[in-house]
Amino acid sequence: MSDSPVLKVQPLGFPWPTIDPFLFCVHHDDAYPRANAQMGPDASLAGRDIGQDFSRKDGWSMYHGQTVPGFPAHPHRGFETVTIVRRGLIDHSDSLGAAASFGGGDVQWLTAGGGVVHSEMFPLLRRDADNPLELFQIWLNLPAASKMAKAHFTMFWSQDIARLRTTDAEGRETEVTCIAGALPGGADLAPLAPPPDSWAARASADVAIWTLRMAPGAQWTLPAATGQATRRMLYFFRGEVLRVDGREIPGPAAIELRAGSVVELLNAGPSTGELLLLQGRPIGEPVAQYGPFVMNTQAEISQAMQDYRRTQFGGWPWPDAAPVHGSGDGRFARHPDGREERPAAAGTD
Repeated sequence: MSDSPVLKVQPLGFPWPTIDPFLFCVHHDDAYPRANAQMGPDASLAGRDIGQDFSRKDGWSMYHGQTVPGFPAHPHRGFETVTIVRRGLIDHSDSLGAAASFGGGDVQWLTAGGGVVHSEMFPLLRRDADNPLELFQIWLNLPAASKMAKAHFTMFWSQDIARLRTTDAEGRETEVTCIAGALPGGADLAPLAPPPDSWAARASADVAIWTLRMAPGAQWTLPAATGQATRRMLYFFRGEVLRVDGREIPGPAAIELRAGSVVELLNAGPSTGELLLLQGRPIGEPVAQYGPFVMNTQAEISQAMQDYRRTQFGGWPWPDAAPVHGSGDGRFARHPDGREERPAAAGTD
């Protein structure tokens, strides 16, 4: 079907397949048990490769954490991380001196630029109940002109993020949450401003990061992208069957769409369907990657490794590699200049 808006369908693995300008996308969905006194899982860690546990044993992983699950201090250069926390909490600390505790639909957007070290820990706060955690982490590439930009730390609090709620002719609801890229419907649905050096800060880049939640049987029309060269990937990660312009696609699946097409979506399954949309104009530059460094040439990768060994990207101002901020402070962000911000009210995704 040459006129089909569906270009390609792939299975969802770990990580998910991505297209330029995105480098990486992963969905963490961990059913952590009750917490112990150290904000780790109150369960035996026997049988896990501690420090490198991606086992999903009993429905959860410790990742690189030893006591608290998560990712202790590690460096980045040359791209951005966009972290969308849907359930649970992340404690962030970095070499800029910034710290944050965020969750419940909050988003952290970190421009690594010329270099930053950060930790992302998943403290378990409830000792009387389970501690589910669900998040996306997305890596958005930076063009060569911005790869050495100054690192920049941004928080989007849940209640400030634009959301579109619509009902179809049968009264079934679709909710679209807009992290980046304007939604149809007017100025009140304008997205928050991305960091200044981000590819997403260029209108011509046509970057969009949306999540969709569709009631059983709900229909919604995905508008066409505005850019001529834009590429678009739709991740159907929760639900049974998605109908895309009449084609039934069983979940979970990564669906590359023709970005210039208006696409009719229908959640054809019996349960709520959930999707993530990533789109943007490709940067179209060479990509050289070594672990957490993404540059344009191997020489730049070698330079990044030398710079990190020499400077530690500013050093690590925290008492250990996996700091957590405790349960008493609530959600907050403390910027490198000492400025502190907090959400005005609790938000949900």
